[in-house]
Amino acid sequence: MEWETVIGLEVHAQLLTQSKIFCGCSTAFGAAPNTHTCPVCLGMPGVLPVLNRTVVEYAMKMALATHCRIASRCRFARKNYFYPDLPKNYQISQYEEPLATGGWLDITTENGTRRIGITRIHMEEDAGKLVHDEAQPVSYVDFNRTGVPLIEIVSEPDIRTPEEAAAYLRTLRDILRYLEICDGNMEEGSFRCDANISLRPAGTTGFGVKTELKNMNSFRHVQRALEFEVRRQRALLDKGEAVVQETRLWDAGRGVTISMRGKEEAHDYRYFPDPDLVPLTIDEAWIEEVRRSLPELPDAKRERFVAQYGLPAYDAAVLTASKDVADYFEAVTADFPQPKTVSNWIMSELLRELKRDERDIDQCPVPPAHLAELLDLVDKNVISGKIAKAVFKEMYESGAAPSRIVEDKGLRQVTDEGVLMVIIDQVLQENPKEVDAYRQGKEKLMGFFIGQVMQKTRGKANPQLVNRLLKEKLSSPSA
Repeated sequence: MEWETVIGLEVHAQLLTQSKIFCGCSTAFGAAPNTHTCPVCLGMPGVLPVLNRTVVEYAMKMALATHCRIASRCRFARKNYFYPDLPKNYQISQYEEPLATGGWLDITTENGTRRIGITRIHMEEDAGKLVHDEAQPVSYVDFNRTGVPLIEIVSEPDIRTPEEAAAYLRTLRDILRYLEICDGNMEEGSFRCDANISLRPAGTTGFGVKTELKNMNSFRHVQRALEFEVRRQRALLDKGEAVVQETRLWDAGRGVTISMRGKEEAHDYRYFPDPDLVPLTIDEAWIEEVRRSLPELPDAKRERFVAQYGLPAYDAAVLTASKDVADYFEAVTADFPQPKTVSNWIMSELLRELKRDERDIDQCPVPPAHLAELLDLVDKNVISGKIAKAVFKEMYESGAAPSRIVEDKGLRQVTDEGVLMVIIDQVLQENPKEVDAYRQGKEKLMGFFIGQVMQKTRGKANPQLVNRLLKEKLSSPSA
């Protein structure tokens, strides 16, 4: 039987507010354990939560950016469960009355563009973190993360392949970063994903028994975990065996999913409205105020880069995947208005170096003005494109300006025709057989002659000028 994969994703995005969702404790990452806590986020008796207005506005930004309907009234609920890192034994979340519903976003894979529905976006508080001692069977609890604000973004079960799941997550993270409401760091846990996956007979509309996948801290791990789970479930169904509804963990080292526990249902959490928090009313004026604050988002920026700069769609997609990269491109182009050349250098040279060093572009040692200056040196034939690549590496390693590197190392192009003709004569005298072969029709030897001249000038000769002078010399009967 042919099986169709059905995937829905639940994404938790940690919001970049300075304080927690219901108290004034800091949200800064990396502090000493249990130093960013107070009676409210530790759930002490008699305390009352107070909602952080910025959390609501950040959540509204994401809702508007993903075409959701923002509810005029929403409220918080208590999600009851016991876990050592949950001090109150319940999490303040939203259930029956979420902030936003009914959105969508478009994703692009090698198979084209598809629209993925978004069921809901709601606000909630994060739990703490368990720290396991590797030397002894003991676990510690760090409550610094308790109460850090989250939005949960729940997709419709519209995703059909692991590749689409990864594309959806990348698109979602790009939007969060453009809005500057979440840093999208999967390794630090500020962008987390749970995946629900099931298989059904191809051509049917019902849903199979789903499993939930956890513990995936990169796009690659999400895709690999889903690929494994598709194979595992298909093997069970092909043998006539049942898929068990459960939560499974991804073991990246072994490349397998492992059963963790039975999957909970909503009624297991005994949701009820939180009596300490009044319902939240959001009027149209507030929504419009937030809408006016939205920046240019990735899709709009991609379209503008194609229209304004004449870039291919592929270039525009690469450059706008990160707001910081897009800003870098525009800064370079402002000083060196040749967009395609700038795009080529950023995509081939700059991003390669950053990827090798696992750096973000905000850590780039080459400021936009220096890259623009380098490209201007090439455009004015001060240095060749080949030398420019060597200069760029020096710029990346030292942070020095390209003009200083060119002068200090004597890398200016040789453009003096008299000097070049002396070298060309020498090359032709040293290679009489190749000269005869070229004149007999083997014009591909021109590359050999250019190479010899470039070698003697240590790459500093102007290639176009050398090419012209060689052709003139070789076409002359008296040469």
